[in-house]
Amino acid sequence: MTELTHFNAQGEVHMVDVGAKAITHRVAITEGRILMQEATLQHIVNGTHKKGDVLGIARIAGIMASKKTAELIPLCHPLALTKVELRLEIEHNPSAILCQTSVETSGQTGVEMEALTATQIALLTIYDMCKAVDRGMQINNVRLLKKSGGKSGDWIAENGNIQSE
Repeated sequence: MTELTHFNAQGEVHMVDVGAKAITHRVAITEGRILMQEATLQHIVNGTHKKGDVLGIARIAGIMASKKTAELIPLCHPLALTKVELRLEIEHNPSAILCQTSVETSGQTGVEMEALTATQIALLTIYDMCKAVDRGMQINNVRLLKKSGGKSGDWIAENGNIQSE
């Protein structure tokens, strides 16, 4: 890819016309982590956090965010998503939660932004729910792992480490 598609020939910002593109099955998988103190992670794992089910609420927030991506990012197309799945995995040493998101649609443009938005918002929700006990949490390494479908075909990140559902 040699050009930025969100600019027209005059260099003005515009929304890309996808009307002539073929409808294909599109998938994007993203991931990110939130690092935290071990005590914070134990509250989440044990279900003893005062605000309730941190992981359940983060999962719902991520799914909701994926559906609102076009409202949040100005040049994204609104899409009819057919599947959004968030997997939240507890990690130790260092203490963290891995969020891996898979988003699918059949359409004329990809779902990378929807998957990235879902991952970010799920991790931000964990931060919001736990910040009273651990303001030093860090959200790291949010990235696209894989995308498939469309004219450009499949793409897989180096060292993607995509785990099956």
